[in-house]
Amino acid sequence: MEELINKMYEYVALYGMNLVAALLIFVIGKWLARVISNVFSKIMEKAKVEPTLVTFIKNLSYTILLVFVIIAALSKLGVETTSFIAVLGAAGLAVGLALQGSLANFAAGVLLIMFKPFKVGDLVQICGHIGVVKEIHIFNTIIHTPDNQRKIIPNASVTGDTITNLSAVDMRRVDLVFGISYNDNIKTAKEALERVVVADPRVLKDPAPTIAVSELGDSSVNLVCRPWCKPTDYWGVFFDITEKGKIELEKSGITIPFPQRDVHMFQEK
Repeated sequence: MEELINKMYEYVALYGMNLVAALLIFVIGKWLARVISNVFSKIMEKAKVEPTLVTFIKNLSYTILLVFVIIAALSKLGVETTSFIAVLGAAGLAVGLALQGSLANFAAGVLLIMFKPFKVGDLVQICGHIGVVKEIHIFNTIIHTPDNQRKIIPNASVTGDTITNLSAVDMRRVDLVFGISYNDNIKTAKEALERVVVADPRVLKDPAPTIAVSELGDSSVNLVCRPWCKPTDYWGVFFDITEKGKIELEKSGITIPFPQRDVHMFQEK
């Protein structure tokens, strides 16, 4: 009996100390993991990194550090952690392969948040869609189109395509084409279009609008009308000048011709 009690004391002394040490490693390690993740967070906040990315990296760094702390605590208890680490590595690889599309979206989201090719509220053209950016997430970007559709676009598609930020500039050029008859006076047509452009208060004075002959087409002489305006006025200027330009040309006696062909018929003798 005395021998049994002595062995119990030995086990308690041996494993009890290991258990206490493991608990200390876990408690102190968890505290350090929290402190280090908070330090990362403050550094990124001072660097003015996007809050969404700050929160994500803070939580990710804390989780990774906590995993190492748990492995260290288990090792102190005598648990074989080599195979455990190998299993974690294999599981991580399998998850990575299964979620490679999501990981690509995540990486693209980090790039979008860090380099900021556009921000919330910008009018952009991405992946063939034009709309106002409403939200930028880690995995996707949400825009609202002019006809009020909500488009959710994966970030990998956004960074893999051309990004046109229409709000990044303070003015845009409106490109219009008006076709007139070959019998019409070009100078009269240009003066008519100039009156329409000058009368629109949304058209900028500098740079000056361009009105010129661009092409001698099959059925018409094509004039380009290129006024400049603010990005927010683009579609209003486009629609109004298209309509008013036609009306003013007709008032000036200018004809907007239909496509036509001259057909020559020959009779065999």
